[in-house]
This record gives sequence, C-alpha cells and structure tokens, in this order.
Amino acid sequence: MTNAYLNPWQHTLKEVITFFGIGLHSGQRVMLRIEPADPDSGRVFVRSDVPAAEAEIPALWNYSVNTELCTELQNVHGVCVSTVEHLLAALYASGVDNARIVINGPEIPILDGSAHPYMSLIRSIGTRQQNRARRAIQITQPVAVHERDRSIALMPASVPRITLDIDFPNKAVGKQSLSMTLDDATISREIVAARTFGFAKDIDRLRARGLARGGSLANAVVFDDERALNEGGLRFPDEPVRHKILDAIGDLALAGAPVLGHLHGRQSGHVMNTRILRELFRRRDCWCYLDLAEMREIPVANVADVGNSACSQESG
Repeated sequence: MTNAYLNPWQHTLKEVITFFGIGLHSGQRVMLRIEPADPDSGRVFVRSDVPAAEAEIPALWNYSVNTELCTELQNVHGVCVSTVEHLLAALYASGVDNARIVINGPEIPILDGSAHPYMSLIRSIGTRQQNRARRAIQITQPVAVHERDRSIALMPASVPRITLDIDFPNKAVGKQSLSMTLDDATISREIVAARTFGFAKDIDRLRARGLARGGSLANAVVFDDERALNEGGLRFPDEPVRHKILDAIGDLALAGAPVLGHLHGRQSGHVMNTRILRELFRRRDCWCYLDLAEMREIPVANVADVGNSACSQESG
C-alpha cells in the first residue's frame, strides 16, 4: 500500500495545471493555475487580481478566518480566498508539499463538488521529488475540543486515520459513520469523488445571505426529506460522511505537514477542524516534528512519551 503522506522527500508538481470554473458561493467564474514551487515554500495561494505585494496567502491554519460553510483564508492585507478544502485535500493526499496556486478571484472553483477533478489531473501530470527531506507532525498525546453535541480529537496512531460520525435530522442522510486509514490509494478510491451536499429547504435562505450563488445539481448533492434530487442519485450510499472526511483532509492540510495521528470527529465540520488545529498548536506538549526518513511505528494507545528520540522539538 502506498502512502504519499509518508514519503520521506518533499514533492511538487511536474508541470503547471490549469482549471476553469465557478465559485460555489460567489458564483464568480475564475481561472486557477497550480504551479510547481521550490522546496520548503509550502502551498501558497496567489490572488492575481490584486496588487502583487498583497497577493500571497499561505495555506496554513493561522490564516483561517471563516469556516462556517467552507474554509476561507485571509492574509495580513485582508485579501481572502475561500472554499480551499477540496483542492488542498487533493494536493495533500497526492503528497504535493510545495505549490503556487494562482487564482484570479476570491473563491476556488467548485467543479463537480468533489476533489476528483483536481486529484485526477494531479495524478495524470505527476509529481516531482525534490532534494529536501520531509517531516510530519506526530501526535504524542490526545488533544480534544468539545462544543455542545460536537466534538473532535487528535490521538496518537501509527498511521494517519480519520473517523467521522454525522447525524442530520433528515431521513435521506440521518446517521452515518466511517473510519479509514488514510493513504493516497484509499482516498482516491473511496473519498475524492464524494460531493458537497446540502438540503433543498436551505437554498433560499443561503442565497438570501449571498451564498450558494454558483450551486447547482451539477456541483452539489441536494436532498429533500426523502432522497437525493440529483439525476443518477449518489456516488456512494454514504456519500455525505465521505465528503465530510474529504473536507477534514483538506482542513488538516492547513497544519503545513502530514499529521501522523487519528482524527475522530462527531458532528464536526470546518469550524471544529480549524479549532482542533488551533488547539494542537497551542498544546506544544502534545506533538512533535518527526523526520519521515526515520519514522517508526508507534502504539495507538494514549501515551505521554512516544518516540521522543526521533522527534524534533522546535516550534516551527
């Protein structure tokens, strides 16, 4: 089984990739270009429609500003880019550490509502290994956030894993749970094609708020009380929880390095995904950097001191 998460070397794209589409919420037509980037530069969004000195927005957790219905990032100049999660999930799962993501508008194109178009073309173009070592964030002690009926935790694990439980008061969705070890092959087969979803009863309210202007049955699954309204139905019987996992993978990418741990969320979404990253980086005693070239398995148990000899304690 391959796992691009845990490749010991940094990677970028072999060549430029271009996408055209509309933003789910803005309805604005945009062009997006993903360019290869230098080692250690990370994944960076670049707004080509604003002055160059204000254009760069690092894809990192501390630039996250709005996570109600999507993940939005904002730089120190107030320049934003939103709905970044599907593209970041595709880059993260494909092991692309360094990329310049140039866009001529404020929102990433939604395409078909999943990450499949992004990951498919990334795989088709391929990645290029760079002469720079890679490190992961190893979870050494549990970190958790709770809010009413929602919770999310990061726990020690020998390989990256996500478990999500969702419960919607809608007969067509209801309760769904899924747990999986994360590797690029599994994500490509089981997760990337899962589309964003919503409910017919909410559409007018969202559009009155200036949201979902670009949404349609071509780029989202829409449920009434009984079923999905899309022609052809669902891609997976449990497509909603799979899409929530896709969102979580994209949000985890904002850690800036692969996360070696088990993410377990109940009724969680973008808000809780961002909160667990903020809590993780606040709790410096609960994680360490691990050189992936030296990685060795750790137990999944809750432990206070795991593999410290292999961990770098720099703040990063």
